[in-house]
Amino acid sequence: MISAAMVLAAFGASAQSNVAEEVAWVVGDQPIWKSEIEAQYNNLLNDKVNLKGDPYCVVPEMIAVEKLYLHQADMDTVIAPDAAVVAEVEARVNYYINMFQTKEKLEEYFRKPLSEIRQEMTDMVRNNYRVREVQRSLTSDIKTTPNDVRRYYNSLPEDSIPFIPLEVEVQIITINPTIPRQEIEDVKARLRDYSDRITKGESEFSTLAILYSEDPGTSMRGGELGFTGRGALDPEFAAVAFNLNDPKKVSKIVETEFGYHIIQLIEKRGDRINARHILLRPKVSDNDLKDAMTRLDSLRTDIVGGKVPFNEVVALVSQDKGTLNNRGMMVNTDRESERNGSSRFAMSELPQEVALKVAELQPGEISDAFVMMDPKLNREVVAIVRLNRRIDGHRANISDDYQTIKGMYEKQERDRILREWLDKKINETYVRIEEGWRNCEFTHSGWIKEKSSEE
Repeated sequence: MISAAMVLAAFGASAQSNVAEEVAWVVGDQPIWKSEIEAQYNNLLNDKVNLKGDPYCVVPEMIAVEKLYLHQADMDTVIAPDAAVVAEVEARVNYYINMFQTKEKLEEYFRKPLSEIRQEMTDMVRNNYRVREVQRSLTSDIKTTPNDVRRYYNSLPEDSIPFIPLEVEVQIITINPTIPRQEIEDVKARLRDYSDRITKGESEFSTLAILYSEDPGTSMRGGELGFTGRGALDPEFAAVAFNLNDPKKVSKIVETEFGYHIIQLIEKRGDRINARHILLRPKVSDNDLKDAMTRLDSLRTDIVGGKVPFNEVVALVSQDKGTLNNRGMMVNTDRESERNGSSRFAMSELPQEVALKVAELQPGEISDAFVMMDPKLNREVVAIVRLNRRIDGHRANISDDYQTIKGMYEKQERDRILREWLDKKINETYVRIEEGWRNCEFTHSGWIKEKSSEE
């Protein structure tokens, strides 16, 4: 089964030179060009994707599968939310800039301006989202019972039962160091200065966002968020942004958990808004970090001494919103992990600072206070962690690893449903594969019709 996540757009097409333009496949009324296949292959190489088989068989089939899913998405009117698309595109752009070291080197490699690369990545991400939504819809009715999971496990050959690496369950308490009032006032003064310069026509909002905004996801495109619904935004931010009506005006200063913002309206469309913002984050001093660590170390001493339970300190002190209502228990949010959504982590899935502390602990022990980077807020916080449970590496079994085996069974069922759907879709769709592209062992049968009408 070809994963939709591996279907990449051809934004690297111009990095290929002297590719003769010709049609290799036709799926429905959609051609697949040789240059498109070359570009896809180049991108897969850049992303270090291991292709199994001849790339000039595998890659065009991947593109053809995507076209079938996108045709279904058109019929089902599946639309990718702009905010999610924009966020993923920026993450990819930043990855490539880091890989090539500078924006200029990235543009030189792809022989395109960054704006064009970003637009082509946007098309790619939007298509990938729509493909995933079609797949999700096709497999949404899977119902799994314990008997299904047990029968599946009992049917597995012994060498197919996965080895489960060391896993841990971790509780965490974090506090945000106190930021001096003067630092906050300095940040607000800078934002008021930017607002005045924009209002007087001395500077463009987008220019100041590129130069000064501390939101890495939007600063490079002038602070622009992309069309976004109210629910996708911080409530304080949304309350101000959705009340803006004049694109020439700048909002008042808005405080959120991420820092301080000023906002400019670009356009409203129904219940969605496109706006720019500039974010500044007050800086934490070394003394503030030391004070927070001293406070947490003192609380740790009280917990270890039996004066107060760990769970009670979580409720009274912790500022980690993601774990506050879960007794401080960390939840795995790695989408690529089979442990996603559970309280179990492989050590490599923990934040690096947390993993280093957990490696030193026995179950029930609590670490000293340490500084870590909050990945959501992108700022330093102080934390202590408690190792709640350690599960040594072992062969999966029903009693200890039910969720893992259940996930394996459901993946098998999803793959079966999608494979059957694709086989039916291929059989119903006009497909023509040109000579020179047909001598392949394809993943799906039916691409080459038995005596098609055009032959």
